[in-house]
Amino acid sequence: MNSSDNTMNPAVFLHRQLTVDGVFLHVISAGRPDKPALFFLHGFPENWQAFEAVMSGLCNDFHVIAMDLPGIGKSGKIASSDKRTIAGYVKGVINALEITDVTLVGQDVGGMITYAYLKSFPNELSKAVIMNVGIPGVDPWPQIKQNPRIWHFQFHNIPDLPEALVSGKQRTYFDYFYNTIAAKPDRISDNARDAFAEAYTSADALHTGFEWYRTFEQDEKDNVITRENQIQTPVLYLRGEKEYGKLDLYLDGFRASGLVNVQGQIIPGSGHYAPEEATDEVVTFLKEFMTETKK
Repeated sequence: MNSSDNTMNPAVFLHRQLTVDGVFLHVISAGRPDKPALFFLHGFPENWQAFEAVMSGLCNDFHVIAMDLPGIGKSGKIASSDKRTIAGYVKGVINALEITDVTLVGQDVGGMITYAYLKSFPNELSKAVIMNVGIPGVDPWPQIKQNPRIWHFQFHNIPDLPEALVSGKQRTYFDYFYNTIAAKPDRISDNARDAFAEAYTSADALHTGFEWYRTFEQDEKDNVITRENQIQTPVLYLRGEKEYGKLDLYLDGFRASGLVNVQGQIIPGSGHYAPEEATDEVVTFLKEFMTETKK
């Protein structure tokens, strides 16, 4: 199996619209409902399809689930984009699906939501995976914010201006990120890039994507409040080899924040968009993590 040519066996995906607190959410699933569930949460500037190839690689052994985050793609918008609020909607989806053996897998903003879920609903998840992201208020967050390579944090935080400049140019703007923070930009196909741009076409969706950054200050406050909560849930932190920053700094920050059962792995040759850049490797890491002794 070679992730570079997307030769994974195609999965049969079930698409549905679930209602959580009056909001329609686009939820996608495949695989075996009798098996443990892996629930994938995408980041910026992507939608659920960021995990499509990974889900195809896991669906023979697990119940795989993904969603368009609230406000993105085919999911309805919500009033606030802070990560604790979004985690509440993720919990609503889990409850609606009536699944109990759940591992959340979050990439980028999805990783922030996974962390918020762990802290908001302690020890409810079977396991959790956080991938290629720093967490607001958790070391090394101060260094991340000061890194000039992360210029877009400040730009996206400006009210209204990003929407005005990016509207109608989503594909061009998003391509910048795929081409600069991926180690293997060619692994993010033109079709995928078109789909991601389409998911942010509406004014509400584009606004939602930038609001994820504008709520970082609230996320920091929420995460400081919950820092003392000791979380026993096994957590795997995955980081691309070509990502900026040392893995151990992130692991130390997680442990100091109360994740007492966290381990880390480097994804060889990958940059920020590991589910597409290193599909096979991500599938392998997830399978290994899922088959480890449960809590």
